[in-house]
Amino acid sequence: MLYRSIIRPVLFRIDPEKVHHFVSFCLKLAYCIPGMGYFSRKFFSITHPSLEREVFGLKFPNPVGVAAGFDKNATLFHELSNLGFGFVEIGTVTPKAQPGNPKPRLFRLPADNGLINRMGFNNLGLTHAIKQLKKRKPGLLIGGNLGKNTQTPNANAVEDYAILFEGLFNHVDYFVVNVSCPNISNLRELQNKDSLFEILSRLQKINRQKSKPKPILLKVSPDLNKHQLDEVIDLVKKTRIAGVVAANTTITRNSLQTPARQIEAVGKGGLSGKPLQQRALEVVRYLSEKSDKAFPIIGTGGIFTPEDALAMLDAGADLIQVYTGFIYEGPFIAKRINRALLRKSGN
Repeated sequence: MLYRSIIRPVLFRIDPEKVHHFVSFCLKLAYCIPGMGYFSRKFFSITHPSLEREVFGLKFPNPVGVAAGFDKNATLFHELSNLGFGFVEIGTVTPKAQPGNPKPRLFRLPADNGLINRMGFNNLGLTHAIKQLKKRKPGLLIGGNLGKNTQTPNANAVEDYAILFEGLFNHVDYFVVNVSCPNISNLRELQNKDSLFEILSRLQKINRQKSKPKPILLKVSPDLNKHQLDEVIDLVKKTRIAGVVAANTTITRNSLQTPARQIEAVGKGGLSGKPLQQRALEVVRYLSEKSDKAFPIIGTGGIFTPEDALAMLDAGADLIQVYTGFIYEGPFIAKRINRALLRKSGN
């Protein structure tokens, strides 16, 4: 209540990208205080055997994770873990550092509990991510979200994904191939079946040469139709990747409460938050039911409350991720969801 009634209104008066950097700085600063990590875990985390999940060969302490985009440069995974999250997905990482799209590029829609972003895979690149990940403490599960550099032609995209996979292999626990972000020019053309098959097959070929292969997942757009989702299911089976993340941000602007002129002024970008919730649930449910639960799904999109999280899990997700809900609901979101899961399990 304190966050939503006092802290959030103050933060929401400031440019959202500046707020992100400010909050990140404050988190880093706070955990410089000796013992802060220990007390934070005691305050924000819930540990119980019934919360543990074994998914694609990994044991998660709880099913609530942070989606890619929040920790683009792998600098906050320890701090986020101390807030009770069971896993953190870093990135999107590209082989070379890149500035992303021109600012402003992140916009709040408070009337809709949403965000529109056109960040453009801004990050400090693979070398920086590896340097940060070498600081990882044992026991923290980290996923790596992979994307191509904006300047890399689609015809050469597979090489970018292969470079990232090789570079991050010893530093993350699972991988997510991101070809569904709407904020990179022509990126979503890689969602066609042939391009995806080439990328996923190449990564699996490298993966199989490792002594201990790691899970590879595909991040799915919520804007795919049923035929395209059927192709995703077929691709997962043919390439034998571990599963999918559903869903990415959407380019649709349906049924928003924010005035149309304001939406038009914002312009292009991926919409996340509450407006994405129903579609994300539909995509997760369709993939789960149509595949006969053939592969694990990480569900993300519009998760703000424990009820939202339970709905996503009931739709067929094995794990869930938050991003926009974390921004709107504050640092107790993982604890509230995990507490609800404990109540549901009778503990």
